[in-house]
Amino acid sequence: MTLLVVGASGYLGAEVCRQAVAAGERVVGTYHANPVELAGVEARRVDVTDRAAVRALVAAVRPAAVVSTPYRYDDWTVTADGAAHVAYAAAEAGARLVHLSSDALHAGRPEPYADDEVPTPVFPYGAAKAAAETAVRVIDPGAALVRTSLIVGDERSKQIRLCLDALAGRAILFTDEARCPVDVADLAAAVLELVAGDHAGPLNVAGPEAVSRAELGLLVARRFGIDPAGLKTATSAASGLLRPIEVRLDSSRAAGLLRTRLRGVTELLAS
Repeated sequence: MTLLVVGASGYLGAEVCRQAVAAGERVVGTYHANPVELAGVEARRVDVTDRAAVRALVAAVRPAAVVSTPYRYDDWTVTADGAAHVAYAAAEAGARLVHLSSDALHAGRPEPYADDEVPTPVFPYGAAKAAAETAVRVIDPGAALVRTSLIVGDERSKQIRLCLDALAGRAILFTDEARCPVDVADLAAAVLELVAGDHAGPLNVAGPEAVSRAELGLLVARRFGIDPAGLKTATSAASGLLRPIEVRLDSSRAAGLLRTRLRGVTELLAS
């Protein structure tokens, strides 16, 4: 099988590529600014905001499946329009599509969110992710939409780097923003299971354990043997930022559907 990973230069995209190559698949990975240098991966440069370029790439690669991970936090055209372009090209080629979405499309509340709850974005990035989902579902109703949370792992994870910066006094972690972190390897394995399956529509794929960003920072401190005394914290509410506060994803359906075990963050970062 030929697998096209759009966004292979990202943390998750690179891990999806690594696992697919290890499984013996032909893997083509795209990048925009930073070239992909992964063993066994055919690297192709593409600008996902260029619809014609995306269509040409997919037509040339002729993938059986596409994993779509492109996003840029502050760029609607990449996050929303780019996702639509990839979905259109994949559908045109008859390729199975797994689109990566986010818990950022929810407004936040104390109760966990089920898989198919309607997006309620409260900030631009969440709105872009919601728009991306809407476009993908219209273009390809058979696509799998993976709603995930903070992606952790080693120091290449931007979430881990943020915690390390906060422990060094260079950043702030909020005590009132709850999320369900997931390991990059677990998430990539789940994505590849969905590539091989036929699940359609949204599916929560996140860790079973909700923690605040500040609690995540303490777990990172323990994992790396860092004194947590220097950890800088605050509340999102007091900061005046318009962002979701408590966003817990109920991933029980994914846990029953997939062979991959989605581990909790305390287990992941245990020393």
